[in-house]
This record gives sequence, structure tokens and C-alpha cells, in this order.
Amino acid sequence: QVVDEVLELFIDLGADESQIEFPVVYASARRQVASLNPEGPFENLKPLYDTIVEHIPCPQGDPDAPLQMQVSNLDYDEYVGRLAVGRILNGKITPSKPVAYGKSAEECKTGKIGQVMGYVGLGRKPIESATVGDIVSLTGLAGVALGDTVTEFDPELRRFSAGLEIEEPTLAMNFMATDIPVAGRDGKYVTSRQLRDRLFREAERNVGLRVTACEGTTDSFEVCGRGELHLSILLETMRREGYELSVTAPRVITKTIDGVLHEPIENLTLDIPEENLGAVMEKVGARKGELINMTGSGTGRVHLEFSIPARGLVGFRSDFLTLTRGYGVMNYLFAGYGPFRGEIARRTRGSLVTQETGPATSYALYNLQDRGTFFISPGEEIYTGQIVGEHCRLSDLDVNACKKKHVTNMRSSTSDEAVRLDEPRHLTLEQCLEFIADDELVEITPHFLRMRKTVLDPAARAKLRKDKEKREGV
Repeated sequence: QVVDEVLELFIDLGADESQIEFPVVYASARRQVASLNPEGPFENLKPLYDTIVEHIPCPQGDPDAPLQMQVSNLDYDEYVGRLAVGRILNGKITPSKPVAYGKSAEECKTGKIGQVMGYVGLGRKPIESATVGDIVSLTGLAGVALGDTVTEFDPELRRFSAGLEIEEPTLAMNFMATDIPVAGRDGKYVTSRQLRDRLFREAERNVGLRVTACEGTTDSFEVCGRGELHLSILLETMRREGYELSVTAPRVITKTIDGVLHEPIENLTLDIPEENLGAVMEKVGARKGELINMTGSGTGRVHLEFSIPARGLVGFRSDFLTLTRGYGVMNYLFAGYGPFRGEIARRTRGSLVTQETGPATSYALYNLQDRGTFFISPGEEIYTGQIVGEHCRLSDLDVNACKKKHVTNMRSSTSDEAVRLDEPRHLTLEQCLEFIADDELVEITPHFLRMRKTVLDPAARAKLRKDKEKREGV
């Protein structure tokens, strides 16, 4: 069955006859065995290795030609700095060799290679030399960038490869040091200096990331990345390392082309069960997605292709998995910039914002259940300005989730009844990023995800709201 599916895939991709006649190896990674016959014998992985040696050509290049290696990736080491990673196309590389590097002869720099490190398993180790086909990491090249060519020092022997195109960032978020009353209780790194060092260190190795300091402040940084998943991975990594930080809602990076506002567009591919087709189409349509192609109808599964704005994918993954009960497969690819497709309705309800600091009580949450859905449990430590739930109406509502039941000497027939609370809704990081509005933040610590208002003081928020209404009224 799998061989037939691969053959159909090759035919769909327009493969010629020589490509369709591919060798087949039947293998089990768990058992570490392989065979050219589905019936066996299965003894070891030798048939797989023999097939690779027989059918995959060795690297093409001349080890005696002038050096030519294009940097295809970057890494960073705290001791030696930036590492240039790439495969040698021609020539040889040795430690302490003077070289030139850059994208062209006019823009190249000169320097001396420090160490040449090869790969053994998942680690690196210094080697004495490398030649054509070897993938190596080079140290000592200050300012080396992705797509640069490392070549001979002699200007007459230099050879430069065609440059690599790096996809531009499509989403931006502001990262800032946290200022909540419970800051520093959960994480190890809480200051803006530690946050700055970590972000700029990440930019050294993460070529799709851009980090800049926000104007007018010293503790806020604009981080631009390739979509929600790219930024979420960075946030989750920093969270596990022990960082505490606050982030704003993701916003798309737009361009003005010929006087028309353009936004990043993605090609979205969905493979879903046929019974979920209507719900998924409705959800994608609400996010300004346009259907390009649909195949597989009547087979039990449907293959859909959409053109959708990048901002329409923020928080879509969790909704998609819910609609398809986990049976859906989702992929997307940057397709370029297109005309702005209008506003996307993000929220139809406001927030429940606590106005007291302390542990949440069952008594308070029970009396507020009719107001909306809560994100917290009784006994959880909360602070003034924290978002504790979703309001049942469009406007925000300040509540007291720390209110305790007054103790009196009066007795009633209902005083000893058990308090029954609805199950709180626990949001993931992606769901929090989609939920927050422009005046709200997500607080990220190693063990907690909290949402809060940018301005914690209720009186200050009320004043800002009145000023905004007055300006809009004028």
C-alpha cells in the first residue's frame, strides 16, 4: 500500500520514467532491520546502506580546485562565537587557513579560520582537514552571514556561489521584562538585561529571527519571526530555560506596494475527514481564507488548499484539531504578499479582570460563574489586573475573585451546601496569544501562563478608557 501511494505521489508531481523506477527497501527502525523483499529475510540494516551507496551519487566537486563552501546555516557557541555551517563544494579546508568570505567579490571580507569541526553523531569535534562533500562548522569568521561563500584568500582564485534567499519575517511581537507583583517567584531570569542577552544570542543562530530594541524604552524588544509557530517555539524554549517575560499579541508585518496595503499570504494545505468538511470550511472562511483546490471527495478524506492571510493562522491550529478530533493534517507555506483582505473578527467577548491580589476563593468564583468562563482554579494566587476569565459580554468586567465568605453567628439552612464550580478552561500558549487584545499581555513563566492587562491599576484603566471614548466621540 505504501509503495503504491509513493508511486501515485511521484506521478502527481510529474516525475519522468527514470524517477518512477525507484528502488524499494522494506525496513523497521524500531527493530533495526531492512530487506529488499517484503517477505524478508530481516537481519540487519546492510541492505539499506548498500542501496544508498549504489543509487545515491557521491558529492560532485574537485578537491584540488580553489576552495568554495557556501554557508547554509549558522550556530553560536558562548566560547568561540558564531559558527558558519556548510558543505564543501570544491577544495580543502584546514585550521588557521586565511580565507575570504561574502556574497560577491565586491562585498567580501577576509579572515582566518579558527577551528574546523566535523560532525560525529549528534555532536561536533575538531578535525585537521575537510574536503569535498564534508559538512563542517568553521569558527573565527567575524560577521559571517547565511548565504556567504567561504573561498580562497587570493583574489584571482576566489569563486562565489549564487546567494540564498531567506524568507522575511511575517509576524512581530514585543518581548518585555515582567512587572507583576509575583515576579521572580517562579523563574531564574527576570531582568531586562538577561532577556536582552538571551534574545540577541538567539538571533545569532536563528537566521529567520530579527530582534530590535523598541524606541523610548530599555526593557522592551521587538521580535519578528516566520509565523506563530516560529515565535511559539522560542517562547516555549525560553520558558523551559527559566525565563519570566511578558509578550504582546502577534501582529502581521505589512507593506505598502504601489500605494496599496499588502500583507503576508500563506498557502494552507489541509487533509481532513470528509464529515468535518463543512465546519473546517466555515472556520477558514471566517479567517479570510480562499479555497484554491479540493480533491478526494467521496474517498473518506478530503484534500483542501487555501490562500489565507498569515494573521488568520494565529490560533487556528488548536481550533482545527478540535474540529477534526485530531484526525486532520495541516501544513502551510509562505506564498508572498497580497492585498490586505480586511479585518478578521478575533473576539466577541470581553475579559474578567480581577481587582484584588491574593488567592482565588471558591465562594467568589461560585458567585461570579454567571458572568463568564474562568481560567483559574480556587486557591490559585492571582494579582490585580490579571485576566481570570472570559466575560459573557463584549465589554471587560472588573471582579473580585478573592472575596471570602463573612463569618457570622447567624445560621441558615443552605450554609453547609457544597459549592459546585464549573471546570476552568486551561489555555495553551497559542490559545493565550490568540485570546489577548491589543491592551493585554501574556505572562510566561516556567510553570504558569497568565494573561493580564497592560495597565494593572483599575482606576488608571478606567481613565484611559474614558479618554479614548472622548477622542473617538470628537
